[in-house]
Amino acid sequence: MSQSKGKVVVIGSGPIRIGQGIEFDYCSVHCVWALRAAGYEAIIVNNNPETVSTDFDTSNRLYFEPLTVEDVFNILDRENPDGVIVQFGGQTAINLAKPLNEAGYTILGSSCESIDLAEDRDRFEKMLTELGIPKPAGRAVVTAKQALVVAEEIKYPVLVRPSYVLGGRAMEIVYTREDLERYMDYAVDVSPKSPILIDKYILGKEAEVDVISDGVDCLLPGIMEHIERAGVHSGDSMAVYPPQTLSQKAIDEIVHTATQVAIRLEVRGLMNIQYVVDTATDTAQVLEVNPRASRTVPYLSKITGIPMVQVATNIMLGQSLKDQGFSSGLYPTPGSISVKAPVFSFMKLNQVDIGLGPEMKSTGEIMGMDTNYPRALYKAMIASGIDVPSGGSLLATIADADKAEAVEIIREFSHIGFTIYATEGTARYLRTHGVTAESVKKINQGEGNIVDLIRSKKIDLIINTLSTNKRIEREGSLIRRAAVEVNVPCLTSLDTARALLTALSAKQEGTEFALATVDEYLNYQPI
Repeated sequence: MSQSKGKVVVIGSGPIRIGQGIEFDYCSVHCVWALRAAGYEAIIVNNNPETVSTDFDTSNRLYFEPLTVEDVFNILDRENPDGVIVQFGGQTAINLAKPLNEAGYTILGSSCESIDLAEDRDRFEKMLTELGIPKPAGRAVVTAKQALVVAEEIKYPVLVRPSYVLGGRAMEIVYTREDLERYMDYAVDVSPKSPILIDKYILGKEAEVDVISDGVDCLLPGIMEHIERAGVHSGDSMAVYPPQTLSQKAIDEIVHTATQVAIRLEVRGLMNIQYVVDTATDTAQVLEVNPRASRTVPYLSKITGIPMVQVATNIMLGQSLKDQGFSSGLYPTPGSISVKAPVFSFMKLNQVDIGLGPEMKSTGEIMGMDTNYPRALYKAMIASGIDVPSGGSLLATIADADKAEAVEIIREFSHIGFTIYATEGTARYLRTHGVTAESVKKINQGEGNIVDLIRSKKIDLIINTLSTNKRIEREGSLIRRAAVEVNVPCLTSLDTARALLTALSAKQEGTEFALATVDEYLNYQPI
């Protein structure tokens, strides 16, 4: 057996939970494989029995221990490794970077300073300002009083979020002063030592990009466009690669600013950056940066053919992108189209409201691939559990703010063969605009009401958009819960409803759905 070049410890992501799942196990395993291929002894620290990283033949040595500072220190004292990799274990591993650095351990890849600059909301905001990179108006605060002042300046609604948290935890869109006061009491408990960021909520499309950087060059495997508009957590939104509606201006801005940020942060390895493309100005504004692998890495690796974790690991070991045969910039897009769709476990999580927002609720994701966007979309929706017949009954209960936008979507569902049911206000609005709709009773109007209709299994699809009115929302949550209980797809975003309409229209047109392998789609070239 040849002599090892050294020992490297890879920190995993711990137990799988909402916000941090099998995607980080994928990253940890591919990192170990890359280390072993490069001649290093790879040691895994993780404590989830259901993952590949904790198989005994994955690494040279496995420590099945909690990912706490004390336990990790004990392992490192015993192993005395040449370096520690925290980039592939999600937020759990990244949160260990600072204590490891302070204890004198070598962190391979992006430095502790680089990680802190990206994670600390206040420092990150200042960095973006220095670089002249557009971002939503707002700033970091540490007290409720400061939060109220900032919100009054930038005007409601505002997006509020703590630093150093997982899966969008405690992230909310806040519409009033009273709600902000309530939020700050809670958020300070969630992240007591870190600033809270108050941002202007911008209506627009979200997009995200993963960057592999060696400190000089930056490779962007691909830009993913979210199908749901800003305000839905990236883990809960559908996304398409390559982008279908982003302008070339927005794409160029994303490539330019992502490269700027990666170089300024001195990223060595992987970084994920999320944007909102403002509908009014078509400007790509930075929302946040994660100085680590993200949940999109396995997805993008499959659909581009770039072994992203292997490339990033080799950078940490001293190779450049050019050494590995990659050039800087946006990677050429393949001929196929891929759609990512979230998978939820609401049947098992019976206290969770299925309405989507900034805090993540999905427990997995799937991918639909084809050479055509509607077909890829249809495959993704079927695989994620949104299996809706081409015709049937649609129940609509739409918030006042969404009614104007919803009319055309519901009209199209009617055109392709759906019978429309709606609550009284929604039905009246639809009829006023030429859409035939049958009124149903509200929950408080006795027997035969909307929940009874759902439980009778006479409804095939529900569109229920979220309201800021607390009384209406209480009823809305009961409607959504009833939908879960009888397994009727319930969509809370008009963007998701529009995507489903596109998919069903493709099916009704008699489109043939091809079955092919990922490699076949990867090599597909349009004629």
